[in-house]
Amino acid sequence: MKDKRPVKRQPSLLERAADMFGLDPAGKTPTIDISQLPPEPERKRRKAKAAKAAPADVESLEDVPVETAAAVEPALKISARKDIARAEPAIVPQRQGSIDRDRLAAAGMIVPGAPVTGISEEYRIVKRELIRNFAGAGAASRPVVPRGHRVLIASANPGEGKTFSAVNLALSLSTEADHDVLLIDADIAKPGVVATLGLEDGPGLMDALADPHLPLGECMIQTDIPGLKVMPAGTQHMHDTELLASARTENLLARLEQGVPGRILILDSPPVLAASPASVLAGHVGQLIMVVRADETLESSLRDAIGLMGGCPHIQLLLNGVKFSPGGRRFGTYYGQGGAT
Repeated sequence: MKDKRPVKRQPSLLERAADMFGLDPAGKTPTIDISQLPPEPERKRRKAKAAKAAPADVESLEDVPVETAAAVEPALKISARKDIARAEPAIVPQRQGSIDRDRLAAAGMIVPGAPVTGISEEYRIVKRELIRNFAGAGAASRPVVPRGHRVLIASANPGEGKTFSAVNLALSLSTEADHDVLLIDADIAKPGVVATLGLEDGPGLMDALADPHLPLGECMIQTDIPGLKVMPAGTQHMHDTELLASARTENLLARLEQGVPGRILILDSPPVLAASPASVLAGHVGQLIMVVRADETLESSLRDAIGLMGGCPHIQLLLNGVKFSPGGRRFGTYYGQGGAT
């Protein structure tokens, strides 16, 4: 007789990082002492709860009671973003580039078109969580994260794997049929996205912010993966933090979304404790993935970094550099096995 007891699911890298550093990603409830962190404004919590109750058929706030309008507002903003994105023509990248698969393979990263591996399966789990946060599918009790289609990938210190994670996440998301991915290198001082993918560098984010008349298409690269576009960091600027904090950045991100209602923006951030632009970028996104390197990232550093990123309403941890565990998952081996299943 077969044992019908349910098999306990192995925790994901997000869940393991949360357990290690004391943050519950499902309930968004901190379990460590975060008395030094800025409290979440009460108004944001009310809006998050109201988003769940917003009627699906409401198209205008006219003739709606004030208390009902407050509840419906978040849903209307999400709908408005999609309407605006459809109304405007999409910006077409003027540069083309082919991703260096050999370079990705040598770095142990996801290789487009290659057989499924453990790393590709791990990032499938991560991307599903991110998509649910802004699409609202699969969890009726989960509120939709405003601007959740904008995701910032950061780390407390250099060398903890933020660019590795940003590129892998973008590659994984680019296979989604309903979404288009724009990977933006926002680490102005030490950019790494273009080199990691083996693409040719050129004008990018800072050039577009410094010169509003520069055609955005010249700052974007269409890769040989149809669903993946890349924006390099561009020319270094002595006032990078000020430009990123200005209204130009918000306008730029909105223009990059126009014409593509399913677009996801992935921004590779500078290390939070090493460069000031990171905290500024947090105010332009809806989701933040804080990369935590196993056995290296200190809890005190992580707490300090999260405290600086209070501009983002939704923060999750991603555990990187996990050593092999005999009792852990072995993603990728299933796909390589032959014979009947």
